[in-house]
Amino acid sequence: MKDVVLLCGAGQIGLAIARRVGRDKKIVVGDKRISNAEAVVKVLTEAGFDAVATETDLSDRGSIQQAIAFCSRFGEIAHLVNAAGVSPSQAPIETILKVDLYGTAVLLEEVGKVIKFGGTGVTISSQSGYRMEQLGERKDRLLATTPTEELLLLDFLQPENIRDSLHAYQLAKRANGKRVMYEATRWAERGARINSISPGIIVTPLAIDEFNGPRGDFYKNMFANCPAGRPGTADEVASLAELVLSPAGAFITGSDFLIDGGATASYFYGTLQPKQ
Repeated sequence: MKDVVLLCGAGQIGLAIARRVGRDKKIVVGDKRISNAEAVVKVLTEAGFDAVATETDLSDRGSIQQAIAFCSRFGEIAHLVNAAGVSPSQAPIETILKVDLYGTAVLLEEVGKVIKFGGTGVTISSQSGYRMEQLGERKDRLLATTPTEELLLLDFLQPENIRDSLHAYQLAKRANGKRVMYEATRWAERGARINSISPGIIVTPLAIDEFNGPRGDFYKNMFANCPAGRPGTADEVASLAELVLSPAGAFITGSDFLIDGGATASYFYGTLQPKQ
């Protein structure tokens, strides 16, 4: 039996993180499209890692439970890496809420029940959660603590109360950070830690979809004019994830880390401020 890394989402960021923490462990790659998971497993296997694919739908609790049960064949889950999700240009409001908001909450809850004592997890959120008006203490608490099966019943998460898919995405990512704070207090009962990372523009296939989508010019302007003057890479996100997942990050839990080349800072206080 081996320690297990459960990687949800067969994208470039998740792959980069798995390469950092997957040595001498069994890496279980879950994705809604099994072909995507198998492609990542092929890359990992050819690089000397021990990896296997499983079909996992983040919007379905039963599918998440099946993935966790599959992991138990090989050992205990020592690391959770949740890099699954859909972007505003890829899906409608309802799908974004079901996958990015509800699905992430369920995954953190279910893995928290079985995470190895002393284990760690990271979920990939987004800078988008920072570029939205404050919701207030009541809504923040509801996002953090509402039972998972009641989350999508909240009044302010009803599609008629959401402007568009970008607004839904921002709400989902704001919820991710609040849910991580809430779950960190539960994971602590097993001596385990959970954090989130909020990347800015990172060059991945998902980002390229955004570049070519209706908000493409906005995103291109963002990375061109942010303090870093460029988009980021999956490996840069993985470097941060490696820290918070490792013993070097033992005092870090319930936190969110913004890694966006200074774009959010510039959005509020620099050249990227929206015109009034």
